[in-house]
Amino acid sequence: MPAADKRAMRRLAETAHDQGSAMTTAAPFPPQREQRWFEDYRPGLVLEFGAVRVDEAEVIEFARRYDPQPFHIDPDAAAQGPYGGLIASGWHTGSLMMRLLVEHYLSPVASLGSPGLDELRWLAPVRPGDTLSVRVAILEARRSQSKPDRGLVRAKIEVLNQRREVVMSMKAINFILCRTPAAG
Repeated sequence: MPAADKRAMRRLAETAHDQGSAMTTAAPFPPQREQRWFEDYRPGLVLEFGAVRVDEAEVIEFARRYDPQPFHIDPDAAAQGPYGGLIASGWHTGSLMMRLLVEHYLSPVASLGSPGLDELRWLAPVRPGDTLSVRVAILEARRSQSKPDRGLVRAKIEVLNQRREVVMSMKAINFILCRTPAAG
């Protein structure tokens, strides 16, 4: 197991303990994404991973294309605005979160996408220079009754900054292929 994955697993246990979260310990979450299937996404499991630094040029470039509000694209105007400086678009923060989910959480062999998300919240500004990580707490995992080759996984996803403040949160639903077919 690579050292980064060992550190992630250790943080997983520490995070679950520190927050009083229930953590399933019967079988470890496979560190290689290619080995993850629906059965591995167990309710109570809490995972934390990633580190992505927010770059000012990327904040401005993203916002110019997709969310051209002054506090996202103009450092001078942003300094005089309600946030006292440049902040990333919430959609940019969501894109950074998605990148971390794809790189560390979702299985490239079993993930079938998502029908949507609920309770999206941007809780604190994300600024250039911040370093973001992601925490995922699996809330529910159930096999689909209409398509028993897959399951639905509901998870609470939080984006944290370097001060461990939650800057964004949401609840997501993912379709994940099963390792073993349903008993018929």
